[in-house]
Amino acid sequence: MLKMSSREELYKECSLALQGGLLLTSKNFAAVRDAIQKAFEDVDAKLLIWLEQTGKDVESGATATVMFIRNDILIISHIGDSCVVISRTGKAEVLTNPHRPYGKNRVSLEEIKRVRAAGGWIVDGRICGDLAVSRAFGDMRFKSKKNEMLMKGVEEGRWSDKFVSRVQFKGDLVTSSPDIYQVALGSDVEFVLLASDGLWDYMKSSDAVSFVRDQLRQHGDVQLACEALARVALDRRSQDNISIVIADLGRTDWENLPAQGPNYVYEISQALATIGVVSLGIWISSFLLV
Repeated sequence: MLKMSSREELYKECSLALQGGLLLTSKNFAAVRDAIQKAFEDVDAKLLIWLEQTGKDVESGATATVMFIRNDILIISHIGDSCVVISRTGKAEVLTNPHRPYGKNRVSLEEIKRVRAAGGWIVDGRICGDLAVSRAFGDMRFKSKKNEMLMKGVEEGRWSDKFVSRVQFKGDLVTSSPDIYQVALGSDVEFVLLASDGLWDYMKSSDAVSFVRDQLRQHGDVQLACEALARVALDRRSQDNISIVIADLGRTDWENLPAQGPNYVYEISQALATIGVVSLGIWISSFLLV
C-alpha cells in the first residue's frame, strides 16, 4: 500500500480536470476523455516524483478503475486488472478487459505487442518475468528505472550481461494511459459491480451478478451484499486482496423482485467438481496404501 494516497490524488485530479463534474453534463465525450486521460497522466507523474524523492520501493504501484455515473450514462476509466460488470435485468455484461501481458483475447495481444515494441519481454505471463499487469500507476522499474532494473537482474542472476547488452528500451513497459468507455445506462440496467481480480479470479461475472441480485432481493443493502460477495471469494481460497463496489441505480423494487430460479448448470458443475476432488483424494489414498 502506497503512503501517498493515489486514490485521493486521482479523485482530486479528475475533479479538477472535469471542472468539478460540470464537464460530465456536456455531450462532448472527446473532451471528457481527454480530461480524464490528463488526470491519469498527472497522477502518475506526481507519484513517480514522490517515489523518487522519498526513495521508496521502485516496485510500488497501483491499478485504478474509476466510474462516473450520471442518470443515463456510465463513464469508465481503467488501468489494470479490476473489472466492471453491469446487470441488465439479471444478465451480466462485462464492460472492461484486464490489462495483462498474457492471454489470447484482443486486449491482451495488444498489451503484449506494446510491451515488446517498447523493448520489453514476457516470461510466464509477466513483464520481464516480474509484473502480471501491463498498466498501472507507479512501478518505476518499468518506467524511469528500467536500466536499474536490468542491472539488478544481473546481480540477482536473473539474466546475463550479454542479454542486457542486447536490450534496447524504446519506451515505458508499463503505462498509466487508461482505456476510457462511455456506456448508455438503459432502463434495464439494475446495478453496476466493480471488483478487483481477487474476486474475478474465483467467480464468473454471471455468478456474481446472480449472487448480488439475490442478496439485494433479501435485504436491499449494497454494503451487506459487498461483504457477502467478498466472503464467497474468501471461501473459495482467494489469496489476493478483494475490493468491491456496488452501485444500485435505484430502478429496481428489490423487495418485490421474484426469487431467481436455481442455476442448475452451475450447481451441477460445482457438484461434479466436488465429487471429482473427493474421488481423486480417495484414489490417491488407496494408491498410497497399496
